[in-house]
Amino acid sequence: MLPFSYTLRSLFVRRSSTLLTVFGIGATVAVVSGVLALRQGFTTMFSDSGRDDIAVFLRPGSTNEGDSRFRRQLGDQLMKSLPEIAKDAEGRPLAGMECYLAILREKTSGGKTNVAIRGIQPRGFAVHGKAVRVVEGERFKPGSDEIIVAKKLAARIRDCRLGDVLVLNTTPLKVVGIFESDGPYGSEIWGDLDRVLAALNIDNPNRVVAKMRSGTDVPALAKRLKKHKVYPARVLTERAYLQSQTAGLSVTLLVLGVMLAVIMGLAAVFTATNTMLAAISSRTHEIGILLATGFRPVPVFLSFLFEALLLGLLGGAVGCLMALPLNGLETGAMNFNTFTEAAFAFRVTPGVLTTAVLFALVLGLVGGAFPAWRAARMRPVEALRRA
Repeated sequence: MLPFSYTLRSLFVRRSSTLLTVFGIGATVAVVSGVLALRQGFTTMFSDSGRDDIAVFLRPGSTNEGDSRFRRQLGDQLMKSLPEIAKDAEGRPLAGMECYLAILREKTSGGKTNVAIRGIQPRGFAVHGKAVRVVEGERFKPGSDEIIVAKKLAARIRDCRLGDVLVLNTTPLKVVGIFESDGPYGSEIWGDLDRVLAALNIDNPNRVVAKMRSGTDVPALAKRLKKHKVYPARVLTERAYLQSQTAGLSVTLLVLGVMLAVIMGLAAVFTATNTMLAAISSRTHEIGILLATGFRPVPVFLSFLFEALLLGLLGGAVGCLMALPLNGLETGAMNFNTFTEAAFAFRVTPGVLTTAVLFALVLGLVGGAFPAWRAARMRPVEALRRA
C-alpha cells in the first residue's frame, strides 16, 4: 500500500484545486444539511410535544381537527360518561371541547398567511398543563372577547402584540396575554370556545381533549368508541395525533432535500472528478515510477480513491461548519395537513450532521472512482514516456 503521507503531500501540493473542491462539496453539503435541519425542526416540534396521557376525540372518518365536527351535546355526554377520563380535586372531568379554524391574517413583513385560532373551554388549560405557559399579560377570562397569542406569532402577524385588537369577522378580540409552547400550539391564537364559535359563526366544536387515568389503554378505548351508538369517535393519543399531522410538509422537505442533493451533488461530483483527473495528469510520471517499482494497480487505485474520500470528508466538515449557525434559527412554513403557518426552529442534530458527512463521502467516492481507475490502468512504460 502507498504511504498515507503521499496522499497528504499530494493534496497540499495542489492546495488551490483542493480548496476549490472542498468548498464546492461543502456548499452542497451545507444546503442539503439546511433542508434536513428544517425538516428535523418541523417533525421534532410535533413528535416531541405530544403526550400519551392526553386523548384526542375526533369525528369518525376525519383525518384532522380541521375537517372534524363534534356536536356539543355528544361532547358533553362523552366527557361526563367515560370512566377513563381523569377527574380534578372537585370531581369534574379533566376534559374540554375545542374549536379550530385557519384564518387569513396579514404578516408584519408583508403578504398574508393562514393562522390557526383555537377556542377552548376553561378546563382546557388544566388538560394541557405546562405545555401552554402565559409569559406576558394574563389568560383570557371565560366568556369574554379576549385572546392570548403564541409568542412566535406576536412579532410575525399584525394585531397580535399585547394590547392589540384583532378583528375576527366583525368581532374585536383584545390580546391580553402572550404564551409559549414548545409544540404546534406555539403557532396559534387561543380564546374562549363560546366567543370564538360566535365570532366564526360556527355551531359546534371540532374535538374533545381529555386527560386520561393512569393505565388507560387508549387503543382499546378507540376500538370501543369507533362504532359507539351514542357518541362514536375516532380516538388517538395526543402524541399519535400530532405525529400524523407532519406527513405533508415532512415529505415535501424530504423530496426537496433529495432533489437538491442530486442536482448540486452532480456538480460537486464533476468538480471532484476534474480535480482528480488534473492531479493524475500532473503526476503521470510519479504513477509510472510507482507501477515500475513494484506497486500493483490495486494499491494505486485505493490510494487515489482514498484521496478522493479525504476530499469528501474535508468538504463534509466544511459543510457542517457552514450549517451549524442555522441551529435554533426560527422560521415559518405552511403545514400542508392543516394549511396553517407553523413557526419552528432549524435543528442541526447529530443525525443531520452524520447524514451530511456520509453524503460528502459518497460525493468524493463517486467523483474519484473513475480517475482512480484510470490511474491504476496506466502502463508503466507509457506513463514514463508521457512524462
